Amino acid sequence: MWTGDNLDIMRGMNSESVDLIYLDPPFNSNEDYSAPVGSEAAGAAFKDTWTLSDVDEAWHGEIADKEPALYAIIDAAGLGHGKSMKSYLIMMAVRLLEMRRLLKPTGSIYLHCDPTAGHYLKMTMDCVFGRANFRNAIIWRRTNAKGLAFARYASNYDNILYYGMGEKPHWNPPYGPYDPAYVDAKYRQIEPETGRRYMLDNLLNPNKNRPNLTYEFLGVTRVWRWTQERMQAAYEKGLVVQPRPGAVPRLKRYLDEQKGQPIDDVWNDIPPLNSQAKERTGYPTQKPLVLLSRIIKASSNPGDMILDPFAGCATACVAAERLKRQWIGIDLSSVAAALVVSRLRDEGSLLFPTHSRADIPRRTDLGKLPSYKTHKHQLFGKQEGICAGCQIAFPFRNMTIDHIVPQSKGGTDHIDNLQLLCGACNSLKGDREQARFLADLKERGIVRAG
Repeated sequence: MWTGDNLDIMRGMNSESVDLIYLDPPFNSNEDYSAPVGSEAAGAAFKDTWTLSDVDEAWHGEIADKEPALYAIIDAAGLGHGKSMKSYLIMMAVRLLEMRRLLKPTGSIYLHCDPTAGHYLKMTMDCVFGRANFRNAIIWRRTNAKGLAFARYASNYDNILYYGMGEKPHWNPPYGPYDPAYVDAKYRQIEPETGRRYMLDNLLNPNKNRPNLTYEFLGVTRVWRWTQERMQAAYEKGLVVQPRPGAVPRLKRYLDEQKGQPIDDVWNDIPPLNSQAKERTGYPTQKPLVLLSRIIKASSNPGDMILDPFAGCATACVAAERLKRQWIGIDLSSVAAALVVSRLRDEGSLLFPTHSRADIPRRTDLGKLPSYKTHKHQLFGKQEGICAGCQIAFPFRNMTIDHIVPQSKGGTDHIDNLQLLCGACNSLKGDREQARFLADLKERGIVRAG
């Protein structure tokens, strides 16, 4: 479980290392959320209001330069909906691009959202993951309607945008129980000896031009679904019955041998968590375990790697652990790391220590790191053009890349060891570490003490 900015952490992860990503990010709801005092998640909070000052300026240029179609979508959203939506989508886009890199060719991603930004996110996802990889816009219908107001219907659903990569993403078709009315109407027969319910199903072939499947059976000549040998074997097992002499034989199909009703893209069988739910932690926007379990079962197999980059109270991580998957959770708040340990321990599933980390992982799939000079634009946006030494703003051309910990003392070319200094500060710093250099600037009166 990582604590920190998910963008930084994902950038340190190896490509094509994840089988399934589920994310429940901020929705751009223009609200602030916090867990109640005294709850298990107390201290967890996040704001869901976005302005251009909330996003790294380097992201603008990075997307516009590398993903012009994506930037056009984001820019159009800004024109149509306002700067807040543009800022929100920029924040999401840079992260979704990293998630695309992390997914295996057979992987899947599920993005949880609501109608506030769902349509813009759908276009963003189409651009990032490919329109051909879009599978469903799942509607999760909450049983408790909310937001009844003048001149509009009550809001009662979230969207879950599902994309499966390639021609054959991991897929285990989910099934639910049959409706009792359907069972009573279709499975009307009950076997006296066993009490098992069954229905009599059709054995006729819809293709009438099948000479090899046209034969007489129990005095009836038809085009059958099965070969004569298979039909005879099923008859001897008591699975093929003739309701009356001369009638067309039928297949005895038992209810308890059926998988159930295929789950469609409208999920109205999973209620939200109420205040008394046993799994409730108090975390704002917490989702039910059964919701995440359905997603993980459908789009992964035991042993697969699951990633939740907006882990929150770690419901996806808990569900993955229950289902014997490997998992990675990331959240800005350290509360998430504590919650996942607590929740797994409470249900007796903590079979091995959960590792909590606050560092940045190091990719091992790149070999030699790219030249540190490629990070200049990103660093310029991060520092907002301000020199990390004298704290004065300079034009881009006047800034130079500097290693915070010098290479001669073990510093690397990784971006978290890089900063921008103006030419004068870079010359002055020389081969010193940043702390000593800043102390020297304060002594010279270039930077104020404190």
